[in-house]
Amino acid sequence: MGEKITYLDRNEYNYGPCPAVGEVLRQFDPNDLCFYTRIYDEGKKSIFSDYLSTVYNIPEKQIVLGYGGEDILKQVVHCFLAGKEKQKTLLIPEFSWWYYKSIADEVEGRSVLYPLYEDGDTFRYDFRAMKEMIQREKPEMVLMASPNNPTGNSLTPAELDEILSFISPETVVVIDEAYASFTNKNTSYIKPLLDKFPNLLIVRTLSKFYGLPGLRLGFAFMGANLTHFLNYSTKYLGYNRLSEEIGIAVLKSTEYYRQVADQMAEDRKMYMQELNGIEGLKVYRSDANFVLVKYPIERKAELQAAFKEQGYQIKFMNEPGINTHMRITLGTHRQNEDVIATIKRILHS
Repeated sequence: MGEKITYLDRNEYNYGPCPAVGEVLRQFDPNDLCFYTRIYDEGKKSIFSDYLSTVYNIPEKQIVLGYGGEDILKQVVHCFLAGKEKQKTLLIPEFSWWYYKSIADEVEGRSVLYPLYEDGDTFRYDFRAMKEMIQREKPEMVLMASPNNPTGNSLTPAELDEILSFISPETVVVIDEAYASFTNKNTSYIKPLLDKFPNLLIVRTLSKFYGLPGLRLGFAFMGANLTHFLNYSTKYLGYNRLSEEIGIAVLKSTEYYRQVADQMAEDRKMYMQELNGIEGLKVYRSDANFVLVKYPIERKAELQAAFKEQGYQIKFMNEPGINTHMRITLGTHRQNEDVIATIKRILHS
């Protein structure tokens, strides 16, 4: 079937950008690239961070910018784990993005996995086990993801408060919220958490909900005790002028992206309704732009061959405890129907 591959293994965005992105590109004055941003004359980092401050009602000085959320995660781990006088311990979820351990390895850090457990059609954080592990390991940093990749489960503001309450104020806590906007429209919980827990950093990105992974623009909200990280990460001469303009434009177009997210929510339901009745298959609830599907491992080669024939690339998990699962990025409605039909054809054969 041709050479075109549809990548449903990278949690990218299979819908087009909002019209405002094209408008920014058409109207952008190239002369603006000949000068650094002037906003630092006002004691601010960027017109984008200034706009984020108004959207989230968080002081601009508590906002960090980066080359995608990936960059901020790398920076915060390097900032707080590097150094000879530390044990360099980072706690991360048992099932999570491989990148977390990778960046800890870059500073010769020690990654300790805390458990997630399967509960019906979802996964949950084991609060008791987390508390015991934190007390035993005394880590410099605890990292959570909400929603978590690849399991798709989220933490409520109340659950976040509960976990943060048993972590020492001396420990840096990072919450990766790359996928949070898909199901959580209310962001009013962020500021109270930052005010109550000044050791907290919440990381977001324009790569997932806003569908611009190629833009490489992320941001984070920082508790008052992490000013060392602000000094470490802030770029004195500012940020990409074009990216700043696009970032503001997509935030102003949130309702456009909300309509796409609503379609994705319907397609997540479609995956569950169409596949959960088939023997050997289990689709988990997800709060992100992907679904996790457990499948009969003995049919792996057949599924891989069928997807390849149809021009789809799917993520088959290899990690212990989850190696009988595949993570499928949500494509367009038609693409999702095709993937479901392919799975049903192979499992019914």
